[in-house]
Amino acid sequence: MRLYSAKVSPLSMEVVRTLVTAKDIETDAQKEVVADVEAVLKSYLDTEKTVDEKTRDLLQRTGRGPSEFQKVKAQIADSHGIKVGDEALDYLLDQVVEMLMHSNHVEEVFAEDIALRRKMAPIFKKYMGQDDALDGEVRAQIKHVKKGTSQWDIKYARGMEATRRKKGLP
Repeated sequence: MRLYSAKVSPLSMEVVRTLVTAKDIETDAQKEVVADVEAVLKSYLDTEKTVDEKTRDLLQRTGRGPSEFQKVKAQIADSHGIKVGDEALDYLLDQVVEMLMHSNHVEEVFAEDIALRRKMAPIFKKYMGQDDALDGEVRAQIKHVKKGTSQWDIKYARGMEATRRKKGLP
């Protein structure tokens, strides 16, 4: 699962709207709470971008192959205090719950942390799960090409780029 910058605003609005509607949080400044959630998510994306750059740089300097990217990225992310990959969702949910507890724009939080996480998780999954949908769409487009070949890799990369561009994703 991956968070895209284009999805930060709609995700934030839906999270806050859901929590306010369910009366899990009380606020007179809903737009400011949305901005607070956006700030948490944008901060994560900025840090993740830095981690990606450092990972690529380290792999290039040490001559390691791209097969080690995720492992090295997880180590560098840990040193920056964030989680990536499968752990990213839990990390982001924790960060948003923490922000709700300390935000000057949230008057009261009525739900327990676990209840907040349970309500927010499906929303996050909906917006972060787009990688899986994109992957399936691209694979369907290139199903005639033998997987594992260099031609498949090239067609997959081109197809993914075109599909992301078509959907307005980075």
